[in-house]
Amino acid sequence: MIDKLEHFLVLAREKHFGKAAEACNISQPTLSASIKQLEDQLGVMLVQRGSRFQGLTAEGEMVLEWARRIVGDVRSMRMEVRTAREGLSGQVRIAAIPTALPMVRELTSEFQARHPNVTFVVLSRTSMEILDLIDNLEIDVGITYMANEPLGRVAAVPLYSERYVFVTADPELFAGRAAVTWAEVADRPLCLLTPAMQNRRIIDGYLAQAGAEAKPMLESDSMIAIVSHVLMGTCCGILPEKVVSIFEPAGAIRSIPLVEPDASQMIGAVAAEREPRTPMIDALLKCAAGLARRLQQDAV
Repeated sequence: MIDKLEHFLVLAREKHFGKAAEACNISQPTLSASIKQLEDQLGVMLVQRGSRFQGLTAEGEMVLEWARRIVGDVRSMRMEVRTAREGLSGQVRIAAIPTALPMVRELTSEFQARHPNVTFVVLSRTSMEILDLIDNLEIDVGITYMANEPLGRVAAVPLYSERYVFVTADPELFAGRAAVTWAEVADRPLCLLTPAMQNRRIIDGYLAQAGAEAKPMLESDSMIAIVSHVLMGTCCGILPEKVVSIFEPAGAIRSIPLVEPDASQMIGAVAAEREPRTPMIDALLKCAAGLARRLQQDAV
């Protein structure tokens, strides 16, 4: 039954029998037979079928919620048994919004120091993609914004406040200024994330509060692409302080705090709201809480 529920979860995620079979590393006829056996056992149709996948039935949507709970609980049980025998080991799957990736290194390094037998997979995803990955049991923890978009049923640990700065490689631009306003930077040649990214929507919101609108010369879903263009001097940027901290010590770019309005967004670690949690997720959220306390102390 558990294997069949696992197959059903993958099919609901991929919405395609062939892609789901490939993700499960089985043949498409085997996947189809597994779903049919699950339907026979439950006595309902779960999938609307035609020449291709057409969606879940109403009963399928109901079973999907139960499947997530059951599969999540079974995974928690298996990991708890293994942890009791071997200690915490295995792979942690983390997805983070692009602007929070510098924070991930602090979390993974601290966690790995405590649990040396743990390895990591780190993905860069949008805030909405992170919530979908959590719902589908595809990641253990997400690092994302705590406000602006509904988080749904998640356990959340606030980590740090994301503050924004104007960045440029031009030594003369706003030289000697301790701060610049959002309105002042709006007409500069900006490199920004694409409108699909929540960070961009937040930046557009602060510009609107200042009565301005950005007309970026470059948009990208890659933070590396944005920073590389700023470093080349072809454009300026609006970036979180933690992203800039990776590049600023080299002296290649300057950062100037943004004001009017003062802007910050809380970033946190989120995981599925499920009890009991896996030992891995529980330990990671506790590590995140400890890291947040240390960051607050350092900021005082």
